[in-house]
Amino acid sequence: MTDYNKLTEGPIIKSLLTLAVPIILANILQTAYQLTDTFWVGRLGAEAVAAISLSFPIIFLLVSLGGGLAMAGAILVAQYKGKNDQRMTNHVSTQTMLMMFFVSIFLSVFGYFLAPMIMRLMGAEGTVFTDAVSYLRVLFMGLFFLFSFFIYQSLMRGIGNVKVPFYLVLSTVTLNLFLDPLFILGFGIIPPMGVTGAAIATIFTQGLAGAIGLGMLFSGKYGIQIKIKELKPDYKLIKKIFNLGFPASVEQSGRALGMTFMAFLVASFGTVSIAAFGIGIRILSFVIIPALGFAVATSTLVGQNIGANKMERAEKVVKVSLVLGFVALTLAGLIFFLLAKPIAAFFIPGDLAVVQVTTLFIKLQAFTFGFIGIQMVLNGAFRGAGNTVISMVLSLISLWLLRVPLAYFLSYYTSLAEKGLWWAFPIANVIGAMLTVAWFAKGTWKKKRLTEEIKIVEKTVEESMIEEGVI
Repeated sequence: MTDYNKLTEGPIIKSLLTLAVPIILANILQTAYQLTDTFWVGRLGAEAVAAISLSFPIIFLLVSLGGGLAMAGAILVAQYKGKNDQRMTNHVSTQTMLMMFFVSIFLSVFGYFLAPMIMRLMGAEGTVFTDAVSYLRVLFMGLFFLFSFFIYQSLMRGIGNVKVPFYLVLSTVTLNLFLDPLFILGFGIIPPMGVTGAAIATIFTQGLAGAIGLGMLFSGKYGIQIKIKELKPDYKLIKKIFNLGFPASVEQSGRALGMTFMAFLVASFGTVSIAAFGIGIRILSFVIIPALGFAVATSTLVGQNIGANKMERAEKVVKVSLVLGFVALTLAGLIFFLLAKPIAAFFIPGDLAVVQVTTLFIKLQAFTFGFIGIQMVLNGAFRGAGNTVISMVLSLISLWLLRVPLAYFLSYYTSLAEKGLWWAFPIANVIGAMLTVAWFAKGTWKKKRLTEEIKIVEKTVEESMIEEGVI
């Protein structure tokens, strides 16, 4: 097996950038993937776009759950990789895959039959209802294929192999460019399938990527090997992985629900505020991409160094990543601050009222982009150490106890009115970052030892392998 990265030794900055850059590029490609879907569905008209829009919260919840659970496997794999325990690295990978299989089958059956009820509760009617139900049902049927790619990508990141997943994402996005119009609009013997075609294209491309990824894991040539002999549930370990990953799923889902609630608040101030909010959130989503790259890179490095029992290096990794994340996002904030008005005018040219409000929102956010970097990097460090509950709690505090209440209070109970909505973002960013730094400074995150907590599981695994002649 090839050892792709020696992440427990050597220059820390080089290791961070080697991991972060491909992750950032992969996330940019995923954004392009979503834009391609939106573009081609938009050719079908407003009702088709409405069907996709109504389905999005459900899809985001599924992605949050799948991504969070896969993240748990990545955390454990990183620590065992750092410990140079290939047997447990392989075993954790196998059990993560089995857990995701069980979860995806349950959600597929559950979601397929409940899709009509979900869409009725969300107010879908007529063609929008029919298209949304069809779209969701296809995605639910192919959920295992979606989750397969989550597993592969997360496990590869856990061992420090981020380049191969990037190339796979690039291939997927390229294929989707051709399949989207083919399935949505039809061509030759392939009939036009509308919104359903978009779902089929997604399942096909993600399923192909997942199948290739799982093939790599079974081959054993990429740092992890899943063996058919070991494909039986280790319920104690699966429970551990689920308990570790569920808080990460809740954290991501909580962010989505928080943004939805913010949208309701903004909507009460009229069309201009809604437009400004939409543009500002797109800018924020773009800025979060590099922050997420540094967060995942930090998580992998911290996990491997803790596994190698190099706590001082793990702590140094976090500090170096903090500086890089803060500086990179602060520079991005400076650029957006200086170009706030041209950016606003690009999205909505000619509407001076919207441009003015959007410019204010972008400028207020831009000042504190560096603090977003701090918070995301530290949350990545907590996850890498196995403290997913701490990461979840701090993220939910930042959103639900700071940003949302501040937005409500400042906009409804002060003279700021709709400007209070925009001020809530930078205030919450700064306070949230300060709380996260304070928790990091306590040092309790360093005391958790996932590999020590599952010693009994390791012993059971070894005995089982010996009995069956695997080792």
